[in-house]
Amino acid sequence: MHAMLNIAVRAARAAGNVIVRGYENRADLMTEAKGENDFVTRIDKEAEQTIIHKIKQSYPEHSFVGEEGGIVDGDENFKWVIDPLDGTTNFIKGIPHFAVSIALLHKGKLDQAVVFDPLRGELFTATKGSGAQLNGYRVRCTKPRDLNGTVLATAFPFKRKENLGQYLNSFNQIFDQCGDVRRSGSAALDMAYVAAGRYDGFWEKGLKPWDMAAGMLLVQEAGGLVTDFDGGHEPMRTGNVVCGGPKVVQSIVKSLKA
Repeated sequence: MHAMLNIAVRAARAAGNVIVRGYENRADLMTEAKGENDFVTRIDKEAEQTIIHKIKQSYPEHSFVGEEGGIVDGDENFKWVIDPLDGTTNFIKGIPHFAVSIALLHKGKLDQAVVFDPLRGELFTATKGSGAQLNGYRVRCTKPRDLNGTVLATAFPFKRKENLGQYLNSFNQIFDQCGDVRRSGSAALDMAYVAAGRYDGFWEKGLKPWDMAAGMLLVQEAGGLVTDFDGGHEPMRTGNVVCGGPKVVQSIVKSLKA
């Protein structure tokens, strides 16, 4: 395992311990609203600080951008992008589907990725150029020739419900072509599941870099394609992501443009 990936895995597991303890004592979560339908708990904050502390022990000069803590200045050539608890609403409600997401950008390019599901003990990892793994075993994206029979994942625009009409037009076109669609509440796990071949593809609008960074590298290293809604290569800038096998992505993008 790459040295930096090893540190990221240790940080993810430490944060996972924080999350599991919090999940078992949800009456003491101290939930706050960051915006409409957007929540944070003390566990999100504690998990993020745990991750940063663990990584800084080995790489004190590196920089960080996290969902809860904002930007921690340092060497911009090594920037860690962190979502300490992706799926906070699931966590708050007791729905056992959420994850820690950690990615490293080296000179602006995705280099290392970890998505860790602390309840299931599933560890998705990737190093640029070395493939993607689930608990140490190589995983690959599926590569259907079209959407027929595929199982896809997505998310509704719950933070911007005024976009629902436009979203549903695209959803209807995609749903009409595929086998079924799932909506789980964790973009990081959705993308990890695409990398592992559990889902054939995924699309979502309005994500932040920490929601998708680790998942993007997982999918790419598992042989999949990651684009924005226009088929371009800037999902972290636009906030809109499509991923899966090449033909699946092509079909989803075509429906989104229609």
